[in-house]
Amino acid sequence: MTRIDCHSHISSKSQTENVVTAGRLVEAADRLDIDAVCCSIPISGGSPKPAEFRACNEELLDAMREYPDKIMGYCFVNPGYQHESLEEIEKRVVEDGMIGVKLYNQYKCSDPVIHPIVRKAIELQVPILQHAAYLTDQAEAAKQPNISNAQDIASLSAAFPEAMIIEGHLLGGGDWERALKVLRNAKTVFVDTSGSVTDSGSIEKAVRYVGAERLLFATDLSMEEGVGKILDANISEEEKRMIFGQNFLRILGRRGKK
Repeated sequence: MTRIDCHSHISSKSQTENVVTAGRLVEAADRLDIDAVCCSIPISGGSPKPAEFRACNEELLDAMREYPDKIMGYCFVNPGYQHESLEEIEKRVVEDGMIGVKLYNQYKCSDPVIHPIVRKAIELQVPILQHAAYLTDQAEAAKQPNISNAQDIASLSAAFPEAMIIEGHLLGGGDWERALKVLRNAKTVFVDTSGSVTDSGSIEKAVRYVGAERLLFATDLSMEEGVGKILDANISEEEKRMIFGQNFLRILGRRGKK
């Protein structure tokens, strides 16, 4: 059963705490029978300049070259720098073989500033992994005033139904059940299963609301929990195969990247 972790990270070389190197990530993936991990190196705070997000992508490219059969990359950009972001996506996807775009919390994805990025992803036939949560804790929400929620993602998908948008870490905290209800009718949105939340029945409910064909296995570095919640779910073996890898292979197949 193919396992592709569609949402993971390695640390930037400038990070000094909780460092996750490419080697450590690959070692953990091997222990859990994860065939490939899709990584990004986002900058979570402030408004990173082009030189900063380019440096993140260059470090990620080094990891991809070191582990070409294990690590796939998302190109991280800041949409506030539109020209530079579009150039960076073109370079990283077309020239360097990255498989998608990573957007963090610099802008809500319902903001029109995102639209040129979405059009570029559609042109290149690659997915956008959007950092998101339905935060109910006001203190946490204040730390990320521009974090996208499921409603923002549903609005974006309605405007661009041909886009492949992945809502990041459904189970990363916040009101995941509300997110499922919102995304139920956003038929073109994929939902990744990552996050440290292991609420009983969460995967089963996600299958009921959005369908196994729209769920993507992911860990966001909660790797044992990420694998365990799929293995433990009371769903069919075929649904597990779809979630673990078949659905993401279908996404990669849109541009012949397998």
